[in-house]
Parts: sequence; C-alpha cells; structure tokens
Amino acid sequence: MYFTEEHEAFRESFKEFLQKEVTPYIDKWEKEGTVERFIWKKFGDMGYFGLNQPEEYGGLNLDLFYTVIFLEELQKVNSGGFAANMWAHAYLAMTHLNKEGDDRIKKEYLTPSIDGDKIGCLCISEPFGGSDVAGMRTTAVKKGDTYVINGSKTFITNGVYSDYLVVAAKTNPEDRHKGMSIFVLDRNTPGISSTKLDKLGWRASDTAEIAFDNVVIPAENLMGEEGKGFPYIMQHFALERLIMAINAHARAEYAVDYVLQYMSEREAFGKTLDKFQALRHKVAEMASKVDMCREYNYSITKRLNDGNYVVKEASMSKLLSTKMADEVIYDALQLLGGYGYMEEYPLARLLRDSRLGPIGGGTSEILKEIIAKMIIDKKEYKPAT
Repeated sequence: MYFTEEHEAFRESFKEFLQKEVTPYIDKWEKEGTVERFIWKKFGDMGYFGLNQPEEYGGLNLDLFYTVIFLEELQKVNSGGFAANMWAHAYLAMTHLNKEGDDRIKKEYLTPSIDGDKIGCLCISEPFGGSDVAGMRTTAVKKGDTYVINGSKTFITNGVYSDYLVVAAKTNPEDRHKGMSIFVLDRNTPGISSTKLDKLGWRASDTAEIAFDNVVIPAENLMGEEGKGFPYIMQHFALERLIMAINAHARAEYAVDYVLQYMSEREAFGKTLDKFQALRHKVAEMASKVDMCREYNYSITKRLNDGNYVVKEASMSKLLSTKMADEVIYDALQLLGGYGYMEEYPLARLLRDSRLGPIGGGTSEILKEIIAKMIIDKKEYKPAT
C-alpha cells in the first residue's frame, strides 16, 4: 500500500551500503564517541542526504517513504547515536535551510550538506528550558548589518563536529512567541564553544552544550523573516516527531527479529525457547505492538507527504511509539536472560539508546498536553505563513 518496487530496490541497496560501509565501524564509533568524517561524504556521494531535497540544489526530491526506509534501516545497525548524527543533519538542520534559507544560503550550506561536505546541527534546547521553546534566553541583537548572539544551547546532536549551526534566538526578548528568529552560523565564527556531553546511550553521537559569547554574524544569515522563528520551529516539529516515531517502531522491530532468531537457536529443558508457550505469547504481544505503531506511522507519513498538517497525529505517534519501543526492547532483553545484560549482545545498547525516545524532540509529558489541548480545548495549530 505504501512502498513501490522502486522503494524496495532502494531499501536493498541502502541495506547493502550500511552493511559494507557502516557496520564494521559501529563498535569503534560507540567506544570513541565520534563518527569519522569519511562516512558523511560517502552518504553524500550516494545521495542519501538529498532524498527529500530540491533538485536545483543537488537533491532528489523523492517522496517521504524513501525517508522512512532511510530511517528504518539506520536503526538496524544498532547505534542510535550514529543514526541520530545522520538524520539530525538531514532532517533537522537541513530542513530549516531548505524551508527558510534564501538562494545564497542554500547554495552555501544546503548543497554542500547534501553532498556530505558540510555537517549541520540544529540548536533549540537550552540548559534552562528544553521543552519551553518560547522561554529561550539566547538573544540576537541587531547592530547595523550584523547580529550579535549571546546565550547557550544544550543536548545538540552533531554539536561538536558540525561545520555550521542553525540557531534559534530571541530578537525581541519581550515577546515569547513572536520575538524569535532563526540564523545560520559558521562553526569557526569567534565566540562559539562546544562541550561534549557524557550520555547514557547514543554513545557514538557528539551531543554537546554550546555557548555563544558575543558572536557576530552578518544580518544576511537570518533565515526567513525576523520574529517568525517560533512558528517555523513548530511546523517542523511534526516531521521531527514522526521521525522519532519511525525510529521507535524500527528499533522495536529489530529487537523482535533478533529475539525470534535467538529463541529458535537457544535451548532449555531439551527444547528451543520458541516452543515455550509463555515466551511465544510474549513475542506475539511484542510483535502486535510493533505492527500497530508501524502501520499508524506509515499512515501519517502518507498524509504528511500529501501536504496535510499532521501535528496532532505526529505527536500521538511519537508519544505511543517511543513508549512501545521501550517496552518491547525491555521484554526482548528479558527473553535473552543473562545474555541480554551482556554488552556483546545487542540489546543492552539498544535498551540504553531507546530510552531517549520519550525525551528528545518533545518529552512525552509535553506531547500529552499538546494532544490534550487539541482534543479537549479544540486548539488548532496552523502552519507558519
């Protein structure tokens, strides 16, 4: 219903690429906490960063189900950190470049991002307020033909090694929702410093806290209109939340597939584990949860691809899919017994990486309130005009 022969051919070729070019390095990158630069260029050369980007800037302008495949297969290499580096570049930073950047910005930043020559990060969350986007404290003060940026951001994926930063800052601090704007900053601009964060999971990802100390940038690095940063961010959250939901069902599917293989080989009391009714029924429940979330996520992808504004559905999807993934992966680890707790088996890392799902891209608590506003208070969220 959703995937054509062309989609499936892309899936097979991307799987082969990941198996050959990525999987051999995953354990090394997890240990070192750094994804080596060469892989970005290989992704760029294959066109993987340009799947949904306009052709005039080097993209392929393909439908969103290519993105679904890209996200699903990235989860199967069992490194949430590596996957996050790739999709945060392609679907967080680059989305703002494409949607709000002018022609100069797209040529300077978007095209080399598609080619894998430049790496981007998106800077929204702050040390004093992750979910309270409108309450951010980072400021951008207009001075002649420049802006001067001061403040800090945290939990930024690609925050250490990226070449440019897409930054949200207050151009009018008195106005919570209409005083925010979006800028693109070169990494080597004086006054920018990054501190790498030590995390429970996503170990391969260079997550950082970033400080801006009197960072002077050209006024032309403003993206879109001054004061419209908040609605720009909000309208892209639907895609980010759907991405997080797709990641969730994909890693849960990976856990189920791994458990099925393990149970077919592991023996206890004279028979393989997949012959024990209690364990069989647990797997049946796990697989059912994955299927339900996956099908809903495909449905939302179709609507978003058709141009519908799916902020409610994407919020619901992220809320339930990330919760489901944590539950399924927890149960999968249990089914391996003591081996599930060992680092040489994949589920220990998978469990750690999955736990970020209900936190990043909008916490489950915030999503519940957004959904409640829409279904109880009849609040309507509109795209930025």
